[in-house]
Amino acid sequence: MTHVVAEPCVDCRYTDCVEVCPVDAFREGANCLVIDPDACIDCTLCVSQCPVGAIFMDSDLPPKWAEWLELNARLSRLWPVITKARGPLPGHEAAATQESKRDRLSERPGSRD
Repeated sequence: MTHVVAEPCVDCRYTDCVEVCPVDAFREGANCLVIDPDACIDCTLCVSQCPVGAIFMDSDLPPKWAEWLELNARLSRLWPVITKARGPLPGHEAAATQESKRDRLSERPGSRD
């Protein structure tokens, strides 16, 4: 079992979740976070920290976001670890209410801690 960051994170990239992660499982992309499934210990601490409800247990991932399980696994091998909270992305308020953002996911890595 692992936790998964899904589509609501795109263009928001809130980072409240990374500070509560005891195993540094979060990885940072240019406009989204993912969770390394090999690092995640399923502690659930991050779930309540996400203001847009983007984090799910893999078994509870809504079917419309099923591909995010694979995306988290693949991108977590390419993106750097993030352990410190930063401010959300510009425009996060509008992005938080938008749906169907998959096409806007950038696969570019984020900056390093």
